[in-house]
Amino acid sequence: MSSPITTVHSDSRPGAFAISSQPATALHRATPATLAAVLEQLPPAQARWARAAGFDAQPGRMLLLPGMQAEVQREGQGDGTALAGVLVGVDPDQPLWQLAGLPAALPPGTYTLTDADEAQRPHLLLGWALGALPSTRQARQSDAATVPSLALSLARLVASPDEQAAVAPMAAAIGEVRRLVNLPANQLGPEQLAQAVSDLAARHGARYRQWVGDELPAAGFALVHAVGRAAAQTPRVAELTWGDAALPHVVLIGKGVCFDSGGLDLKPAAGMRWMKKDMGGAAHALALADLLMQAGLPIHLKLLVPAVENAVGAGALRPGDIIEAGDGRRVEIENTDAEGRLLLADALHHAICSAPTPPALLIDLATLTGAARTALGPDLPALFSNHDGWAEALLTQGRAQADPLWRLPLWAPYRRMLRSDQADLLNAASTPQGGAITAALFLESFVPPELPWLHLDLFAWNLEERPGRPRGGEAQGLRALYALLSQRFASARSAFA
Repeated sequence: MSSPITTVHSDSRPGAFAISSQPATALHRATPATLAAVLEQLPPAQARWARAAGFDAQPGRMLLLPGMQAEVQREGQGDGTALAGVLVGVDPDQPLWQLAGLPAALPPGTYTLTDADEAQRPHLLLGWALGALPSTRQARQSDAATVPSLALSLARLVASPDEQAAVAPMAAAIGEVRRLVNLPANQLGPEQLAQAVSDLAARHGARYRQWVGDELPAAGFALVHAVGRAAAQTPRVAELTWGDAALPHVVLIGKGVCFDSGGLDLKPAAGMRWMKKDMGGAAHALALADLLMQAGLPIHLKLLVPAVENAVGAGALRPGDIIEAGDGRRVEIENTDAEGRLLLADALHHAICSAPTPPALLIDLATLTGAARTALGPDLPALFSNHDGWAEALLTQGRAQADPLWRLPLWAPYRRMLRSDQADLLNAASTPQGGAITAALFLESFVPPELPWLHLDLFAWNLEERPGRPRGGEAQGLRALYALLSQRFASARSAFA
């Protein structure tokens, strides 16, 4: 019997933001270069305190500034000294994360920024909200009433509800990506992942359908079926459709491998340990679809999540097997651990063939290749695209949203590495060199060249604990994609049409 999953939608904790006419404790941001000027703006006693404490404004450092004994005592401060302010050392090149460590470090209370300019403020607020999201452990232990809140300055009270409305959905979406990726495979299998798509459709009044098990080959998903048929939970493809069919058609596809053993080409233990996260692409696609529907973007949206477990069993896919893809081409299996691209290939073909009009944009998201991580490391997703305009626009948004990506080439000469003597193409090159590129080229072969396509090969994981970024599941490219789609489809006509 499959394990149940309770759908809980993450949000920034209650009290992460406040609107108050009462005095709030000032947060003073400083860098080593600006510290002297910041201290000049403080009352002399506070400046002397900071100098005596040796505060040097290195990023991540914080100093509480005490007030006078006569000031009103804050609840919970038993020494009779009020908290008059906080000095925070920040990295000027990382505005998103400047405040992310504060919600977990500051005493309970309400705080206000003293120096945030208009350009940085959205990043600062989102970073604070992400710092206030509970980690897996904190979700069980924290008391929301003790979380400090960031007050929007009195001069910005009128605008502050709009700021909160802009920050909260994205913080919730990032929290949901993290939550889904962190779930163990015995709690999030193909059935539960498909149920998450169904639940999302129900919340937004979208249409939902799925194909399960032996229904898949006849529906054009033979590759999906071949990958997942050996697992205890049957493979499936979940589809959500939302919006007027006359509007620009946008397709989101998320790789949903709920656990990846590598199949018969078995991964080593170290490589398999965190493969519960191999559905990270699906988590991103779900979160992005949720954001787009919440915003009421004038698009016709299709979300596809092929959900499988790549397991070892009597029915497991074998190296050398030849499977007919949805588009009729025959794919020879070079490596059973190159399974994610098989799911995406069938989903891409279905999305194109089932569209009421040619899609204005195809996006797939996947934790696809170790080669991308070797090339770019854990924090920088690889972007591939057949359309320079869309690719450059996404890279621009990545820079603007502090959500960077790096474009890698669809180097056509490497297509020779996917040639098969027995079928139309191999699912993987026999050489490990250029692995992210050959994987992307395999997918590109399922996309007509006239259809704009973006492929994100991402890690979806934090290897270490950092402010606002707990170890474990992480959203990457989500903010950039949402900003791009919001900008390009703000009207019912694509800028690249």
